[in-house]
Amino acid sequence: METAAADEFEACRPRLTAIAYRLLGSAADAEDAVQDAYLRWQGADREGIEVPEAWLTRTVANLCMDRLGSARARRERSFERLPEPLFDGDPILGPAETAEQRESVSLAVLQLMERLTPPERAVYVLREAFGYSHKEIAEMLGVSEAASQQHFHRAGTRVGGTPRRSADREDARRVVKAFLAAAATGRTELLVALLADDATAVSDSAGLRPEPIRYLGTAAVAAYLRAAYKPTPAKHRLIGGAPAIFADLVNGAPAAVAVIDDRVVGVMTIDLDDSGRITALRSYAAPDRLARLTKQWADRAHDVPLLAAW
Repeated sequence: METAAADEFEACRPRLTAIAYRLLGSAADAEDAVQDAYLRWQGADREGIEVPEAWLTRTVANLCMDRLGSARARRERSFERLPEPLFDGDPILGPAETAEQRESVSLAVLQLMERLTPPERAVYVLREAFGYSHKEIAEMLGVSEAASQQHFHRAGTRVGGTPRRSADREDARRVVKAFLAAAATGRTELLVALLADDATAVSDSAGLRPEPIRYLGTAAVAAYLRAAYKPTPAKHRLIGGAPAIFADLVNGAPAAVAVIDDRVVGVMTIDLDDSGRITALRSYAAPDRLARLTKQWADRAHDVPLLAAW
């Protein structure tokens, strides 16, 4: 491929990868889809392509929909997968100038999008996060404008809701510090006081089960947290030691990040309501879902740990 064509693709790569991550919920799968698009770009008759960005966006969107609609993916989606967590500032998260863009990459929205059909998911991402018109989306996906509008309406009905409270690094440290103070005591009543009445928690089961484990209601969530944050020799053997726990931002939410020798061994994200109570927690310990976080951790600026050894 001539240099100009390669450069043209590379200029679009960040945007294409951000689209693919929102559609697939996995950084690795997003990068694979974009690389497949690059191979198609190499073999395309580029003289007949009037708007390269539109052609590439259409190609990536369709590659992602093919993945979402594959037989293997349908089997996997007999349950909702947890999307892959990413540190704020990761280029794959894409643009974050508007509230819609930031919300579209939250773990809550990415998880809800698991319930959408592939076309609904594609239309929602292209419209809500990237601002394409229904006319442009219809041309990209090979549907009518009316169909694009219907997909967007159905997706918005299932995904839409009250946006999360926005958070910065200072907010994250304050929230995680308060959470750890309650969790470390092992006292259920202190944990219950932090939780909204309809609080939920979900765990990736450290990859030991194919489906996430869910906890509903304050009593169940508090009991789960009390058990999860009780350090034991067996847990330390499993993860290779006693991790330090830091506060950070993951997909825009405060998160407790457990680290051993620059290796991220666990992440728990915390969603809050307007009163500051916890509405949802998502816990990750499966190594494959933490690989990208580990890759970035050593070079990431972070404060001193809230717990030096858990």
